[in-house]
Amino acid sequence: MNMKKLLLSLLVMSTGLSMQAQENAYFTNPVIPSDVADPSLIRVGNDYYATGTSSEWAPHYPIFHSTDLVNWKQTGHVFEEKPAWIKNSFWAPEWFAYKGKYYVYYTARKASDNISCVGVAVADKPTGPFKDHGPIVEFGKEAIDAFILEDKGKLYISWKAYGLDDRPIELLACQLSADGLRLDGEPFSLIRDDEHQGLEGQHWFKHNGYYYLIYSIKGCCGPNSDYAVSVARSKSLKGPYEKYTANPILHGSQDVMSIGHGTFATTPEGRMYFLCHAYLSGAGFYRGRQPFLLEMKMGEDGWPHFVTGEHAALSQPMPLAGTVQKPIQDFYDDFSCGKLRHEWTWNYPYSEVKTTLGSGYLSLSNTPKEGTQTGAALCLRPSSSNYSLETAVINHNDQWKGIVLYGDHENLITLGRMGNQLLVKQIQNGKETVLYRERVRSVNTHLRMEVTDGKNCSFAWSADGKNWNPIHMNGVRQRDVKALVRWDRISRPGLYQEGGNDAAAHYAYCLMKNR
Repeated sequence: MNMKKLLLSLLVMSTGLSMQAQENAYFTNPVIPSDVADPSLIRVGNDYYATGTSSEWAPHYPIFHSTDLVNWKQTGHVFEEKPAWIKNSFWAPEWFAYKGKYYVYYTARKASDNISCVGVAVADKPTGPFKDHGPIVEFGKEAIDAFILEDKGKLYISWKAYGLDDRPIELLACQLSADGLRLDGEPFSLIRDDEHQGLEGQHWFKHNGYYYLIYSIKGCCGPNSDYAVSVARSKSLKGPYEKYTANPILHGSQDVMSIGHGTFATTPEGRMYFLCHAYLSGAGFYRGRQPFLLEMKMGEDGWPHFVTGEHAALSQPMPLAGTVQKPIQDFYDDFSCGKLRHEWTWNYPYSEVKTTLGSGYLSLSNTPKEGTQTGAALCLRPSSSNYSLETAVINHNDQWKGIVLYGDHENLITLGRMGNQLLVKQIQNGKETVLYRERVRSVNTHLRMEVTDGKNCSFAWSADGKNWNPIHMNGVRQRDVKALVRWDRISRPGLYQEGGNDAAAHYAYCLMKNR
């Protein structure tokens, strides 16, 4: 064999091995191991951006960035501050890129009448800053889950309607103005929930002469969630839409309790990837609704199908060659960077949380809102079902300062120090119970919480951060920790302070390790 043939043979072999390696490369869901429900996905050149529901946690709508769809890093938020017209319930944000601008259409509850509607914010870059333009769809008792379709030079918005009425839910739509900031015309119906099994979280797209609606059915949230994904299509934008006879096209499996509400993006090579959320089965449930990525293809029957089948699978084919999925990272913050890291969240409806960083420590305080008596909980999204959270309290006033497993202001378990006392207390449905009390003499107090299987919680303390003393209390019963789960979100670990602005808690560091 001459040299030219040898080189050609080696090239063919190398190409074949490379293609085989790509075909055999897989990643494992979730791709964002955090409680980020209703994710929305957009591609900008070779970059991908995702955001999702933040619910009653601030800041609002976390933004994640990736170059490979598999490894993601949080870069900021759509809203660092709550727009004045909004009361709460920041749900289901949806990206849309149009004429060099980046739109986020989102659901929120109005402060004026407590009704959920669709708002819109616009930025020059997908990372912001975003300018809020307020409500755009106000319809009856509720308008949620917006999605935008551009067709023949016109913009259309769709949303879920009648979810709070004694009638079938419908996906409605309406043409938008040319700038995408207001409705232009009368709403029309796309599809109706005649089966009474739920209908929401749609992705609307056009392919080979058909308009497709990929939508979610059944129960979105909580320990009995059975969310699934179905599809309908029409030759006309306004319908009628024909539901696929083999629905649902994606549902739970042995590893996945439920799955749904997502959008897809196309890679430069034309592969379609759907980013949605799922509850894992078993202990994984306590990590919340986490973003899953699944490849989707159009079948020979003219309907979309998921490459790994209708049963939600953890293992999925790698979108881009050469990608290696990175392991879940531990979290460490020594509060030396001058500003609060993007990962921190707080439950904004009940208190105004105040944080300052200086001289290598975090100062945490709060002002309870009118009609509430609550503390400040600065929390993290758990990335594992088994983890520990550790900190050091470095000031010793008589107000509560410590760590917490937090559901909301009326449901939490906390280990803290008050003066020279170390205590564990539980607040359940607003009723406070002290589970443990001990006098301590140390200047610094290191506190640790261990969570196993997402629902078992234990505490320990140390004077030096090396020698730990387990706390043996009357027991935090499993059902008590389960009670911290709210209807649409799970409990989060973090730092906790009580006593208002005049009794700030000072922390030297925070370490969350995955087990």
